[in-house]
Amino acid sequence: MDVSGGSGQPRSGNDEPAEPRAHPTAPAADPTGPAERGPGETSGRPPATPDEPGRAAPTGKPNPSTDGESDKDARPKPPSDIWRAPAPSDPSAPTEPSGTTTTEPSAPQGPAEPREPAAGPRHAAHHAGTDAPRHRTEAHTAGTGGPGRPPQRRPEPGGGLLMGRPFGVPVYVAPSWFLVAVLITWVFGGQLDRVLPELGAARYLVSLFFAIAFYASVLVHELAHTVAALRFKLPVRRIQLQFFGGVSEIEKEAETPGREFVLAFVGPLLSLVLSGVFYAALLPVEPDSVPGVLLAGLMVSNLIVAAFNLLPGLPLDGGRMLRAVVWKLTGKPMSGTIAAAWVGRALAIAVLIGLPLLTQSLGSDAADDVGMDTVMDALLAAILAAIIWTGAGNSLRMARLREHLPELRARALTRRAVPVQADTPLSEALRRANASGARALVVVDADGTPASLVREAAIVGVPEHRRPWVPVSTLAQDLTDGMRVSAELSGEELLDALRANPATEYLVVEETGEIYGVLSAADVERAFVKAMARPS
Repeated sequence: MDVSGGSGQPRSGNDEPAEPRAHPTAPAADPTGPAERGPGETSGRPPATPDEPGRAAPTGKPNPSTDGESDKDARPKPPSDIWRAPAPSDPSAPTEPSGTTTTEPSAPQGPAEPREPAAGPRHAAHHAGTDAPRHRTEAHTAGTGGPGRPPQRRPEPGGGLLMGRPFGVPVYVAPSWFLVAVLITWVFGGQLDRVLPELGAARYLVSLFFAIAFYASVLVHELAHTVAALRFKLPVRRIQLQFFGGVSEIEKEAETPGREFVLAFVGPLLSLVLSGVFYAALLPVEPDSVPGVLLAGLMVSNLIVAAFNLLPGLPLDGGRMLRAVVWKLTGKPMSGTIAAAWVGRALAIAVLIGLPLLTQSLGSDAADDVGMDTVMDALLAAILAAIIWTGAGNSLRMARLREHLPELRARALTRRAVPVQADTPLSEALRRANASGARALVVVDADGTPASLVREAAIVGVPEHRRPWVPVSTLAQDLTDGMRVSAELSGEELLDALRANPATEYLVVEETGEIYGVLSAADVERAFVKAMARPS
């Protein structure tokens, strides 16, 4: 079944830095808002057109040839008071060299990383039923830690007790598995007492072996998804065995409906194969023996897992197969997701109502047993229905997320910035930024090379009467490789780059190394929330 990972997700490597957050009144990023590269110049030249952004030299230094220009692009312009009007300048304050300029910039501010909504960029298929496995696909692509530099690797995923690494993919057993193992041992032990009463207390050892063998078959189910994903060159983060089965966390979606269909179908197919294998092994064995009971139980349980997961509704494997078919017919992945998710919700209602009625009609004739079985069946039906309904809703949210993620473009969200020397008073730096229409400050060295970024949250904390005596260097954060991001990043790649290197501001550069501006994590977060709020 598909249930939202909630991934982002994901959320390793996302520790918040110690810096204060962005100004609480800072507005949401407007992808259509004006933007330019205003490097602190006040020459009064006419504004540049949107396709003529100021550029820095390939060396990464500001380009003086663009001094004084202001182009109109999609960069955000936060309405913080510090950017609305020039702060009083100190006549005696030092000024920076006239040749120092900053290319198309934007100043970052705000939280350490963009947050994902309750359903982060994940898409999970949870195979429920008789503790059936689930298969999760997490949206994730490699980010950029800087021009030509790989991003920092995320910490090794956890999730319980590490059991091994088949095909290089870590397999974890979640703590909830031990609970379900106890339940299976207790229930199956009661059945053994009626079939093989001579076992006595030893029946619980046999039942525990059955629970382990059943989850081994669940692992085979998940490995089928994993092998198919690796065959399609889709990275698999981990496999986790948990209460209602297993989950294979695949970090990208299939690129075509055909691959999506195969990726979903191989799991139930392997469960069917295992059921057939156990049936073949059962033929020469005495049915009333311990091996016979174990083989029969494994045959039936794998058959139920396969049948349940073939039901055509998200978040089950059958729902993913239905999604692939509708995707193929319409050419729209979103249409497939909507159709499969609503079928999944209908299945949830059917399970909630139909499962207790079905089991009651097949139940024991004893009144006491019928009463207890009715309660247990109703509870199981409610749990399964809740899982299916929630998974279907999460699948819809994930589809909307992926549909809107391409709207998050570093180039559109970047603010233009003004380059200033380290000893420039804050009041003078703000005056230059206001005069040039910039909304960010970049501290540069004597050669004009960016050295650090002034945090807007730190600026807000400085009283206006103190600004003429506070140098910008005291409010700046040193640039690291992770704080340099490509202007070409967008969507999942942009979010992943920010998650890998948490900061409040980032220096945005072109592929050639030229400075484009400054990106605020707060702007990305606001644009993310705004995109998710729009209907599909």
